Amino acid sequence: MKVTLSALDTYETSFTPLVVIELAQDVKEETKEWLKNRIIAKKKDGGAQLLFRPLLNKHEKETLGSDNLYLVGASRVRLLLGAEALGLVKESVDGTMRTFTYSTRGSFRGFHDDNDDFLTMTECQFIVKHELENLRARDEKMIPGYPQAKLYPGKSLLRRLLTSGIVVQVFPLHDREALKKLEDSWYTRFSLHCQPIDRIRGYFGETVALYFGFLEYFTFALIPMAVIGLPYYLFVWEDYDKYVVFASFNLLWSTVILEVWKRSCADMTYRWGTLLMKRQFEEPRPGFHGVLGVNPVTGREEPLYPSYKRQLRIYLVSLPFVCLCLCLSLHIMMIYFDLEDWALRVHEESSTEWTGVLLYVPSVIYAIVIEIMNRLYRYAAEFLTAWENHRLESAYQNHLVLKVLVFNFLNCFASLFYIAFVLKDMKLLGQSLATLLITSQIINQIAESLLPYWLQKKHSVKVKRKVQALKVDIDATFYEQVVLEKEMSTYLGTFDDYLELFLQFGYVSLFSCVYPLAAAFAVLNNFTEVNSDALKMCRVFKRPFSEPSASIGVWQET
Repeated sequence: MKVTLSALDTYETSFTPLVVIELAQDVKEETKEWLKNRIIAKKKDGGAQLLFRPLLNKHEKETLGSDNLYLVGASRVRLLLGAEALGLVKESVDGTMRTFTYSTRGSFRGFHDDNDDFLTMTECQFIVKHELENLRARDEKMIPGYPQAKLYPGKSLLRRLLTSGIVVQVFPLHDREALKKLEDSWYTRFSLHCQPIDRIRGYFGETVALYFGFLEYFTFALIPMAVIGLPYYLFVWEDYDKYVVFASFNLLWSTVILEVWKRSCADMTYRWGTLLMKRQFEEPRPGFHGVLGVNPVTGREEPLYPSYKRQLRIYLVSLPFVCLCLCLSLHIMMIYFDLEDWALRVHEESSTEWTGVLLYVPSVIYAIVIEIMNRLYRYAAEFLTAWENHRLESAYQNHLVLKVLVFNFLNCFASLFYIAFVLKDMKLLGQSLATLLITSQIINQIAESLLPYWLQKKHSVKVKRKVQALKVDIDATFYEQVVLEKEMSTYLGTFDDYLELFLQFGYVSLFSCVYPLAAAFAVLNNFTEVNSDALKMCRVFKRPFSEPSASIGVWQET
C-alpha cells in the first residue's frame, strides 16, 4: 500500500534549514503571508507541505532592519516521501540498487528510525527545490498585493515570483563542517593525487562530481599525447610523414578515451544509483508554461503546450538567427586574415624585432574577439532556447548545447580549417593554434577563477566586519553565513566548463599534429583547472542545487 502525505503528520516546530529564500526589501506583508501559506499548506491543498520561518525574529528584525530572508526545510517524513516521489535509488540490504519507497524503507541499507543521515543534505535540498519549483497556480489570477503579476492555472509560482522581482533568489545553504572536510581532502594541499569524487558527489551532487571526474580522466588521458608530442616538436622533419603518423595516433586516441570514459562513467553512476533512475520522473521545467491540463502519458496535472508552436519558433526564428551569427563569425574571420597579411607585409618590408612580435598580434586580437563573441552569443542562445518553451530540462539543455556548439565550433576552428585546406600554410597553422589555445586558457583562468575569487574575498571581509560590529543577541555565526552566501555569485552549471573541455579536445585531436605541444599545454592548464574550479565551487559560488545525472549528458555524444 502506497503511503501518501495526507496520511502522515509532516509538521515539526523546529527544523534544519536547508534552503534560503530572499525576498525584495519592499515586499508587501500580504504577499509574504500568501507565500508562507502556499509553502506550508498540504499537498492536497496545492501546497508544498514544507517548513518555513524567517531568519530573524521580530526583535532582531527591528534591530538589524532586515526582514527579507527566510529559511525553508522539511520534516524527516516529508523528505522520505519526497525521495519516493522523485524516484531516488538507494542500496538495499541485499546489495542491489532499488528505487526507494517509504513503505519498504526498512529494507534499505543504512536506514534506521533514529538515523537522520540516510538522505544526504544534498538530496534533501534537491527534494525541497523540486517541491518549491512545482508549486503552481490554481485559482489565483494574480500574486496577492501585485495585480500586475498575472497568474493562470498551471503557472509556476516560483518562476513568476522571480521574474516579477518579488523573490530575489533561492539557494541551498553550505554545511560548513562538511565543506571544511571536503576542502582538506580536495585542493588545500597541493599534490598529485586523485580527487575524492565520491565525497564531491555527496556534497555537490552527481552532476558536479561527474564533471570533476571527467576533468581528471581527460587530463590523465592527455599525458600520452603530451609525451609523444614533445619529440615531434623538438625534431623538425622536412617531410609530411610526421603529420600523417601523429594524426593517425590522434584519431585512435580520441576514439579509445571516449569509449573508456563511457564505461567508467556507467560504473560510477551505477554505484551512486542515478544510472537506474527512471526517466518518467522527470518533471516539467520551472520555466515551462502552457494551459493546465492532464498529461496523457503520465496522467499528472501539468501545463500543456502544443509542439507545433515550439517547432515554428525553432525553425522561423532560432535557426535564422544562428545562421546570421555564423555569417558574422565568418566575416570577422576574413578581417583577421586581412590583418595577418598586413602584419606579414610590414615584417617583410622592415624585418626587426618589433615587426617579429607584430606577426602574433592579429592572432592574439582574434583570440580575444572569439572569446567575446562566444560569451555574447551564449546569452542570446539561452534567451532563444528559453523562449522556445521546452517541457523538459533535458530537451532545453540539448537545444542549448546544439546552438552553442555549432557557433563555437565554427568560431574557434573555422580559421584553422581555412589555413589548413585553403591557404595550406602549416607554419601559420601551428602559430595560430598555439596563440588561440594559450590565449583562451589565460582568459578563462582570469575570468572564471582569479577575478571572481578576488571579488568574493573582498566582499567576505566587509561582511565579517559588519557582523562583528553588531551588538545584538543573535546567532552571529549562522547569520554571517547566510548573509555572506546570499552575496556570492550563482553557479550556472557545468555547461561552460564542458564547453571549454570540448574546445580543448578539438584543438588537441584535430590540429595537434602541426603543433605537438598543444597536449602539453592542455595538461598544464587542466592541472591548475582542477584546483581553481574546486576553489571556485567551495569559496566563490553559492552551493548549487544538485541534479541526479546518469552521464555527462549530450557532451558524451558529441
